[in-house]
Order: sequence, then structure tokens, then C-alpha cells
Amino acid sequence: MVRVIIVDDEPLAQDVLETYIEKMPELTLVKKCSNALEANEVLKTEDVDLMFLDIQMPQLTGIDFLKTLSKPPKVIFTTAYANYAIEGFELNALDYLLKPISLDRFMKAVNKAVEQIELLRKDTSANSSTGNQSAGEEHLDYIFVKADKKLVKVNYNEIIYIEGLKDYVIIRMDTQRVVTLQTMKSLEDKLPSNRFKRIHRSYIINIDRINAIVGNMVEVMEKNQPKHLPVGKNYRDELDSMIDKNRL
Repeated sequence: MVRVIIVDDEPLAQDVLETYIEKMPELTLVKKCSNALEANEVLKTEDVDLMFLDIQMPQLTGIDFLKTLSKPPKVIFTTAYANYAIEGFELNALDYLLKPISLDRFMKAVNKAVEQIELLRKDTSANSSTGNQSAGEEHLDYIFVKADKKLVKVNYNEIIYIEGLKDYVIIRMDTQRVVTLQTMKSLEDKLPSNRFKRIHRSYIINIDRINAIVGNMVEVMEKNQPKHLPVGKNYRDELDSMIDKNRL
């Protein structure tokens, strides 16, 4: 599944793109954003593979916004102005769609984007596997995080869940909590995916600490009391897939 966001200050343009996205089963819409600042906040907390980015927007243009991102997702520019095409492609945009955007032109751009994203995922997975084997690295059971002007060692098995709060994350454990200045996505990327699962834009859980699944909530035990964490709709499928593999 390719996770996408729309960044456009025109509601009608957003609606057109959303309608097209719903016709493509390989795409899932994470968020519609009206400006670059709103999109920037989404990129801090969500995994985004592809961004449909308008160019002429108030406060910050799409091109200027893209230049501020150190690790941007793949981008397809959407605009009513053809004169930005060269500069857009110089920023490694996958495609450049001129408004009004037809469905067939949209599908052509998306097919190219999906192909590149899937190839990138395969390459990343292969390189990660090869690198781990060749380096002979140990599978560490802890991580160091910066908190209170020092590096705090946090053992994975002590983590119950992690809660995001804007630019901070709170690592909640049995006997303490650690507050560190970073994004949920950056921490998620550092944690082993076989031990931790993102279930919501604001929550990552330790899989071993799941007590039960109650409807659309995950139950964990915190201070000997049940704690229920919501499951976001964009994370439900992955959680269900994990449960089905270990279900009687």
C-alpha cells in the first residue's frame, strides 16, 4: 500500500484528487493539507510515500516547501502553471500534472510512482538484509535516547508503549517515563519492527506488552491497570495482519 497526502489550498482540487485516489486500490489517503505548514506537521508524524503537491500556495510555495525537506517522500506536482515544470523536475519530482487533471493522466503518473516506490522498498529491504549479515551486528535489546541533557539507556522489554506529543515523544515503562525531543517517525525507524508496532499517529506499542485487542483499541497494562490505546484507521490493516498470523 502506498500512503499519500494531498497538499493544495484549493478545496475543489483536493476533492478531485481524493476522488481519483479512491479509484486506485494501491493508494491510501493519509491526509489532505491546505498549506505547506500543515503538510510539514503531517510528515513529522506519519509515514508518507507519495505527496501530491500544488505549487502556487499562500505563505510557502510547493517548490520552496520541497526544498526545505531533507528526506521528502516521492512528489507529483499539481499546478495550473506549466512554466514551473523544469524547476519541478530539477527537484526530482516524479511527474508534473497540469490542472484540470484528467483521470487517465493521473493514473499514468500514479502507476509510475507506485513502480518506483515498490522498487525502492525492495532495494532497501535487500540492502538492510545484506548489511546485517555481512556486518555480523548483534541484535541489541536497548536504545539510547537523549533526555534531561544526558543519554538514557532504555531496554526494549521495559517499554510498554510510546506516546507522541508534537515534537516530543514519551516512552512509558513499568517504573518510569522518558521524555525526548524527536518525532514519532524518527523513533519508529530506529526501533525493531518485529518488536514494536505503530497503531496510531500518536502511539507505538511493544508487541510483547499487548494484553488484548478490544474492538478498535489495544489493551496494555500500565501500573497494574488496563490502559486502552486507540488504533488509527490507517494502521488497522497492518495490525490485523499481524494478529491473523498468530491467531488460533
